Amino acid sequence: MDDAYWMGVALGEARKAARRGEVPIGAVVVRDGTVLGRGYNLREGKQDPTAHAEIIAIRKASSKIGAWRLTGATIYVTLEPCAMCMGAILLARVDRVVFGCHDPKGGAAGSLYDLSDDSRLNHRVALTVGILREECSEILSNFFANLRKLKKQSAESEL
Repeated sequence: MDDAYWMGVALGEARKAARRGEVPIGAVVVRDGTVLGRGYNLREGKQDPTAHAEIIAIRKASSKIGAWRLTGATIYVTLEPCAMCMGAILLARVDRVVFGCHDPKGGAAGSLYDLSDDSRLNHRVALTVGILREECSEILSNFFANLRKLKKQSAESEL
């Protein structure tokens, strides 16, 4: 099982979010070939600004192993983590982040910021970027295109 396999698992989580009307982002925490935790965006459903895929997956992973340190783990996420999620990844001592596509509006692993290798912090995380980039980008693009279409139809029906 390689990075593409695990990113496929994260994409499966993203599809769950899309089915719920959430922004389709998925994450999975893996160590030694075993899934420790998985999650998808639930901000709307939970009305919780911290209910990002990565946070949910990290919480589940920590709960599963009974420890907050996820040393030796890799988190696979369909979209570049934001500052909050990168902070949680660093605090959890995750060794590696693999993400599918960049987030130019909020990414904290190279786009807007790069918290992965900041010497001012007490942990560093290795990055692997662009695994299943097209699929990860497409699920987001399709979601937002459909959302715009629905908003347009709604506005037209009000006329």
